[in-house]
Amino acid sequence: METVLDPSRDDLPLTANTNHILVKHYALDLDVDFENHVIEGAITIFLEPGSRCRNLSGADEGSGQSESSESCKAETSAPCRIPVTNPGAFSSKMRSNDIVDCDTSEKDTSDKNGNHGSMEQTYGIFRSENCCNPENHEIEDFLLILDCCDLSVLKVEEVDATAVPGIERFTRSAQLTNVSRDLRNQIVHELVTLPADCWKEQLYYYACCSQAPGCGELLFTSSTWSLQIRKMGVKTATDFPHIVRIWYKTKPEGRSITWTTDQSSRPCVYTMGSPINNRALFPCQEPPVAMSTWQATVRAAASFVVLMSGENSAKPTQLQEGRLSWNYYVTMPMPASTFTIAIGSWKEVKPESYSLNELSTVTSFPPSKADSRCASGICGHMEYPCRFQNPNTASQAIIPYRVFAPECLQHRCEENLLQLIPQCLSSAHSTLGTHPFTRLDVLIVPANFASLGMASPHIIFLSQSVLPGGSQLCGTRLCHEIAHAWFGLAIGARDWTEEWLSEGFATHLEDVFWIEAQKLSRDEAKEQLELKALLRWRRLQDEVQNSTEEMQVLRPNKDETGQVSESGASVVKYGLKPEKIFMQVHYLKGYFLLRFLASRLGEETYFSFLRKFVHRFHGQLILSQDFLHMLLEDISEEERLGLSVEDIFQNWLDTSGIPKPLLEETQTWAESRLVQQVNDEVTKWIRANVRARKRRRREKEEVCEKLLPDQLVLLLESLLEEKTLCPRILQSLEKKYHLREQDAEVRHRWCELVIKHKYTKAYEDVERFLQEDQEPQKIHAWGWECTCTRACVPRLPKVAALSSSHKHTPIPFWVSNGS
Repeated sequence: METVLDPSRDDLPLTANTNHILVKHYALDLDVDFENHVIEGAITIFLEPGSRCRNLSGADEGSGQSESSESCKAETSAPCRIPVTNPGAFSSKMRSNDIVDCDTSEKDTSDKNGNHGSMEQTYGIFRSENCCNPENHEIEDFLLILDCCDLSVLKVEEVDATAVPGIERFTRSAQLTNVSRDLRNQIVHELVTLPADCWKEQLYYYACCSQAPGCGELLFTSSTWSLQIRKMGVKTATDFPHIVRIWYKTKPEGRSITWTTDQSSRPCVYTMGSPINNRALFPCQEPPVAMSTWQATVRAAASFVVLMSGENSAKPTQLQEGRLSWNYYVTMPMPASTFTIAIGSWKEVKPESYSLNELSTVTSFPPSKADSRCASGICGHMEYPCRFQNPNTASQAIIPYRVFAPECLQHRCEENLLQLIPQCLSSAHSTLGTHPFTRLDVLIVPANFASLGMASPHIIFLSQSVLPGGSQLCGTRLCHEIAHAWFGLAIGARDWTEEWLSEGFATHLEDVFWIEAQKLSRDEAKEQLELKALLRWRRLQDEVQNSTEEMQVLRPNKDETGQVSESGASVVKYGLKPEKIFMQVHYLKGYFLLRFLASRLGEETYFSFLRKFVHRFHGQLILSQDFLHMLLEDISEEERLGLSVEDIFQNWLDTSGIPKPLLEETQTWAESRLVQQVNDEVTKWIRANVRARKRRRREKEEVCEKLLPDQLVLLLESLLEEKTLCPRILQSLEKKYHLREQDAEVRHRWCELVIKHKYTKAYEDVERFLQEDQEPQKIHAWGWECTCTRACVPRLPKVAALSSSHKHTPIPFWVSNGS
């Protein structure tokens, strides 16, 4: 029996019936209204029956490519032909009442708003009677269920693909006569199954079909978490319309996007990484297995720049009345949750010292690494234009990139960020090989962004907090987000509860990339990695001490991980639990597990395997066992050193608390040279504090060492453990290490010291931190209301109160390795 989801619980429901029917492509056609804080328009979805329905329908799935696919393959020696016919022959902004009745036998029983009252609401969305079994003779019609929240759905209609000029090439007859539902569905099937080398033609016809006339409204109802669509008399997914257009508009309070102003006080809107993902931006299938492509046309006033997850660097088209149209597309199937958009008065920050050629540098590998990266063999993912199969893109160390920011932050981006991007991209390439995506935009997002960074296909959001204070924080954050191109995007978790497959890998690779980017010696790299491990160890200890055991498990579903209901619906365990968004256990325990495996197997063996793993699983979804089984199968019995998948599950993934193997390593980190250097500095300051408290005459000040940013973090965290520090000591601390000029991680610890010891002379530093590095509207007495995301968002778990005679302003504790 199907599990009925309870939205009032802490689990996030994924309601889409992906086992019955799958969205293969989204075509969005949207207008942005900044005055009313609304995005409105239409989304056209192209559907295919799910695997379960295809099996039940008896369709011939083993016959290979469709006829149109075969004809397209025959043309692979030349580019696929794109008809001259202009898709603009259909109105670029078709009115929602332009309906053409293509099947007069099917009556439309909806009211003029397309809503159908309570009758359809009685249909259970998780009951197996509503699936696609052709033996089902119940009265209920098949339901297409989409994840949807905080949207106003205006109308849903079937689209007549047969009205598109030239579409007959997707049918078995030269002329379109006796147009029927089967013929329209056949056209869509032929279109969505075109081979990868026909992607331009495919996108062209997707665009044409999305603007084709409607041929009958469909019944629909909305619930808290879903949009349910049906067609009267249609019992199976196979017979359900394969092109559906949904007219809708977002709500100003919708939780998928945020309307705000940037640092130059100009209006903007962007997807900030909500726990509910994109279901309040457009109706979609949220389960990760619903891998789809998309294209989008977005219109906004001419003063705005539209950035989006897209393979192309879109150039706007001028429209009437001072508006611009932006078009983006993606040909690599990915979960709809990875779609990202940002619209604002962004300014491109162009590098002065780099030529256009240098922005797309192609670098050859050393022979020893080239062999392991360019391994022969067919990719294991569904067909799409894959960069891993192209020798030219496989050797591209630095993909084309652009940087955008509010006008007032352009200079700061020029100082650091622009120089770091090619270094970080190149170091990522030297570690993992082929960049999964064609290009990269980096955007400095508004101050209300509740994270240091967020990665999406082709675009990275960075907080303004990474810009000041040198290159350390900016470089590590950039490396973390770049790592998500491989782990989190190109390779995703099949079960969202296994966040460590994204965040643990990105946290571990962040260090590897940054070490490579800095060109450190072997000894310097070892010392910095040990220091970083100690800082994260301290953070993990705090996490375990201050959270419930159930929230500390990396694989909370254990042996049921990846399982879904009969329809494909499921829940993300603890996905809406308030304290979960403050947790870092997936980052930290995941990082320590990978560090443990690399140390146990040897760095060279581990990273050689990791490149093989990326080559095998890019473009696919995985579970923990996929990674662990391949790892242990790839190495000899001797190299395994007794490791087994069962032991790793038991020690690392399926239990709470500190993993036992981790307890053996901590002493090594504490004895490293950089840590000992900090310990010496702590001793000096404690000694000076004792003298100051005893009001002794000032003695000659001790010489302080110059410390790295991570060393300063450890120093200030250690001093926070002291019961009292005199104002004179705090003043000397700031002066010796120039704490006001350090990065946000260091300044955050400095603010904690200021608050703890009520050092009023530095309250301005706290005020500045709150204004520039945190969102004041989201700070409250119990924590930081940050948002979690499909790729990465930091957890900011604790808050200390800043007290004075005139105000009470709590301050959150930063976390360095969250993303």
